[in-house]
Amino acid sequence: PPAAAPAPAPAPAPAKEPAAPQNPAYGYPQAPQQQQPSQPQAQPGYGYPQQDRPAAPVTPVTPGPGGGSPSWAQQVHQLAGPGPESGAADPAAPVTPFKPVAEDPFLAAAQAAAAVRPAGLGKRLVARLIDSAVLGAVTAAAAVPLGTKAIDHVDGKIDEAKASGRQVTVWLLDGTTGTYLAVVLAVLLVVGVLYEALPTAKWGRTLGKKLMGLSVRDIEEHAAPGFGAALRRWLVYSVPGLLAIGVLGVLWGAFDRPWRQCLHDKAARTFVAG
Repeated sequence: PPAAAPAPAPAPAPAKEPAAPQNPAYGYPQAPQQQQPSQPQAQPGYGYPQQDRPAAPVTPVTPGPGGGSPSWAQQVHQLAGPGPESGAADPAAPVTPFKPVAEDPFLAAAQAAAAVRPAGLGKRLVARLIDSAVLGAVTAAAAVPLGTKAIDHVDGKIDEAKASGRQVTVWLLDGTTGTYLAVVLAVLLVVGVLYEALPTAKWGRTLGKKLMGLSVRDIEEHAAPGFGAALRRWLVYSVPGLLAIGVLGVLWGAFDRPWRQCLHDKAARTFVAG
């Protein structure tokens, strides 16, 4: 029988293109990958699995395959790193406690003014009598010896006038008695400053006012007055008192409203709270 014809040789398969490397090495540009808008994914770095982690201050750059330099894409990705979303709070950051709204200073001043009431005239009178007794006792310690010397000095002048047989005018106030009087007034002023002005400026009260539960306060701030106001208050009270007209300033408080201020209170812009 005749020999069978040889079967035709199969056609050669088309050559396959080389597969693109999954992890491009140095010198190979990475082809851009399109990502779905609804499911954005970050490209993990070489050798590191993708995971959620907080942003670090500095991210070390991973070397490329074979210990060489990493690709440009890997450097950018690793330096950027996955960070917290914009506006998200850092879980490691300390939590600031809630602070209440600051108190309104005008409301606080109005409440303080509403809580303060002027003292009654009866308590003020008793407190003034106590303070006057203390001032009088301290001043008398210097006034009594000097007053005795002044009386002896005047009696000596009268005896000399009688012995002369002539009509002589004897002045009660001369250089000697005037000096004694000046010393007594200076003692009264110093004691008044130490006993009245300083305690009023520091604590808003004297011994008499403390015993009666009273205090001197500024008409605007409702706090203890300054030293200047306390000194002015004492001088306006004491100087007319020496001239026997200070009672008019005290009686003024019986008719003054609403703070019941005496004239020395008006001069110092203070009032007595009780």
